Amino acid sequence: MDEKTSVADMLSSINTAITGITYAIEQSNDKGFRDILIDSRRDFEKLQWDVYTIAKDKGFYVPAAPAGEADVAGVKQAIGQ
Repeated sequence: MDEKTSVADMLSSINTAITGITYAIEQSNDKGFRDILIDSRRDFEKLQWDVYTIAKDKGFYVPAAPAGEADVAGVKQAIGQ
């Protein structure tokens, strides 16, 4: 497996973990456990950013171009801001 594929797999796994942790937070009724899950999600989100940055720096991922002002205004109008 090449490096690009490994990084993509890692990002996919991290995203899956974040989704699972978020679901567990939503379902938890124990404050202490919920706080632990929130801390874990924060750690995974930091890891996700770090891996994303590596992928972007190595050219494995090219982010979409920023939205134009007209696009932003259209979205704001659509959601009522």
